[in-house]
Amino acid sequence: MSVSTTVAEPVEREQRPGGYWTAIDSALMARRNILHITRSLDQLMAVALFPIMFLVLNRYVLGGAINTGEISYVNFLIAGILVQMLAFGANYTTTNLAVDLQQGIVDRLRSLPMCPSALLIGHITADLFRNFVSALIVFVLSFVVGFRPTASPGEWLLVILLAVLFTLAISWLSAILGLFVKTLEAAQWVGFVAIFPLTFVSSAFVPTDTMPAILRAFAENQPLTHVINAMRAWMVDAPMGYAAVWAFAWNIGIIAIAAPLATWLFKRRGR
Repeated sequence: MSVSTTVAEPVEREQRPGGYWTAIDSALMARRNILHITRSLDQLMAVALFPIMFLVLNRYVLGGAINTGEISYVNFLIAGILVQMLAFGANYTTTNLAVDLQQGIVDRLRSLPMCPSALLIGHITADLFRNFVSALIVFVLSFVVGFRPTASPGEWLLVILLAVLFTLAISWLSAILGLFVKTLEAAQWVGFVAIFPLTFVSSAFVPTDTMPAILRAFAENQPLTHVINAMRAWMVDAPMGYAAVWAFAWNIGIIAIAAPLATWLFKRRGR
């Protein structure tokens, strides 16, 4: 008795305008990653609880000892807490991408007629979703502890736009880290080691003019400080200077370099 074996023909996609299948594949990957978040709420809680802890501790333990001039400390603090939360939330791309690589998910997806960058875009879109939910949680608590913003609707739109750009910038950088790390343990700490010092050596929790000269020079010219100062100026009418210009320039520049670099590294990893 002979057994016939049928070999499946390669799947060919319908011809569509450029970018169509990239958008479709990326949406599917984003849906996959968002479902993982909603079914594993510990990711949301981990992202939200850390800044909430810093918010409460700084507000009630250190707030009375830090002079922020005409702006109350709680109003000064919220922009720093928000940026800290966005940075750590976007850093989940490193861990989640490393998990997909280690568990063979990427190899399975490569066997499908899928856009190579769709997996990266899906992880980064999920970061935006996670940060949006976490930001809502932090903002609700910030009003409870005394935050009183003065921003107009237009200024809130600028805060949201900058928050999205900042999340995208950190997510693409995190994707690059996720493609380099060899173990899940390394993925869990490498981004933390990079982001944690940057949030403290910035204007997040204290005015930079209280720092030693060398540390102050670094703090006042690094990207997180520009993002924090711009958001703080829009939310509570703090001094702006050129913070917004530098904040947008840093984030757009990082995205313009990191996004194609991460995509190129991802394609090379599959060879």
